[in-house]
Amino acid sequence: MTSAMLPPAPSGGPVDDTSVDDKELLGARTGGGGFWRAVFRRLRRNPSAWVGAAIIAVFLLVALLAPWLAPYGPTELPGQRFITPTHIPGPGEIPEFPLGLDRFGGDVLSKLIWGARATLLIGVISTAIGLVGGMILGFLCGMFGGWVDTLIMRIVDILLSVPSLLLAVSIAAVIGQNQASVMIAIGVVQVPVFARLLRASMLQQRNADYVLSAQTLGLGRGTITMSHVLPNSVGPVIVQGTLSLATAVIEAAALSYLGLGGDVPQTAEWGRMLTYAQLELAIAPWLAFLPGICITVTALGFTLFGEALREAMDPRTRAR
Repeated sequence: MTSAMLPPAPSGGPVDDTSVDDKELLGARTGGGGFWRAVFRRLRRNPSAWVGAAIIAVFLLVALLAPWLAPYGPTELPGQRFITPTHIPGPGEIPEFPLGLDRFGGDVLSKLIWGARATLLIGVISTAIGLVGGMILGFLCGMFGGWVDTLIMRIVDILLSVPSLLLAVSIAAVIGQNQASVMIAIGVVQVPVFARLLRASMLQQRNADYVLSAQTLGLGRGTITMSHVLPNSVGPVIVQGTLSLATAVIEAAALSYLGLGGDVPQTAEWGRMLTYAQLELAIAPWLAFLPGICITVTALGFTLFGEALREAMDPRTRAR
């Protein structure tokens, strides 16, 4: 039978306006591959994802290529001879230093480039600490429930009752004033967020049809949790991890600004640069503006990409 002899499609029935991507997102969660292909396809169509990914890519390249991009080392002070008590050469004044010098005689351009590496290290490690710790607690709650869930959630509630910055400052002050304490402090602050998110996602998945089918087939709780519930619950946690990188960058700068980052004053880290720039705002305001812009743009990149990823993984929030 040729295509011309086929009967026409019926008219007047209900129209399914669900897009192909949305059907894959809704129906392929247990299949794995189809779901992530649909997420990637939706990301490619989102301008915010492209802008965020471009900012993150530039940030990563600058951090990775810092030894080749920076004219000077992270602690070198090549412009000391140009510094006076009342004047700090600014952008464009000395061709050798296109973005000017800081109070110590360091090249601002080099400090910004090396600062990208330090800030990336703090953001990634602190987020990893929070992600791993939160997933362990959330997994225990979703796996066992009962008194284990109650005990862990009460501890999480106590941590969430304290403002995040205040909690981070307290932890960093107790552990010690160094970069490692900043990473641990920011990571601990993020643990409750990841724990509650994974717990809620696992509780939701436990009532799904495929879990009930697996129970009917006689699979044990451990097998169902590790093979089905957990893999299908980590999506929101991954999205939150992307968004938390932006928060980690800002909180790391805040802790360094408060003097909890440790190290020597000449350390090339954006938050530390802001700390010492406040003393020179009257004669060298660019020392605060430049690292502040870097922090803002980097946080914006992670936020845009994280929001785009959240929308791509949830068809209910798609743009219309």
